[in-house]
Amino acid sequence: MTAGPSTPRDPRIPPPAVESVATVTTEPPPRGEDSPPIPGPQVLSGYLGGIPGDVLEVACGNGAHGAFFAPSLPETTWWPTDVTDERFSSVRAYAAETGNMREPHLLDVADQASWDAAPVAEGEAAAVVAINLLHISPWACTLGLVRGAAKLLRAGAPLIIYGPFKRGGVFSTESNREFDENLKGRNPEWGYRDVEAVEERAAEQGLALEKVHEMPANNLMLVFRKAV
Repeated sequence: MTAGPSTPRDPRIPPPAVESVATVTTEPPPRGEDSPPIPGPQVLSGYLGGIPGDVLEVACGNGAHGAFFAPSLPETTWWPTDVTDERFSSVRAYAAETGNMREPHLLDVADQASWDAAPVAEGEAAAVVAINLLHISPWACTLGLVRGAAKLLRAGAPLIIYGPFKRGGVFSTESNREFDENLKGRNPEWGYRDVEAVEERAAEQGLALEKVHEMPANNLMLVFRKAV
């Protein structure tokens, strides 16, 4: 995945634990100090609650997402992955205190050979989760994500994508348009994706858009479902 030396945080989203433990090398902050990595955890739990199996998270950052969600989904095994291992010490620290969260693995979503080495077997994943990835990565990563997810997901399982999007080429707010310009100024391959464009490419891989959830701070949660 091609990206700059650091990932800009969307200023519309309050700083979560992902930001606060960027330099952690031995242990994460106390859980009582953490804030939810994304709003609306009940939405995610609505799709994964009570369903056993492996959940693969791409672009896991420092592991705060998995540490927040995995305990509320005890039937699942949460597998954090990322394109580099520079924050894996933090991920390991979170995993050490999260019973159903596993050691991090390298996975470049744009590289299909990398998906072949994923810690979850082909056709066995209960879900693939991507949080705040698409707008801060090249379009090739979106294409790789839907291809790779379609390969790993078992029949009927969801690909869940969270982040800011355009719809029909239109930004929902002026602040969204301004942030998109900011991103493209940092890397011309970054920027908000159209829901329709992602839906089209996902459909090519056998993933149907089941639901678009409106989330706080003008974000969306897209839920795709692999055909049964």
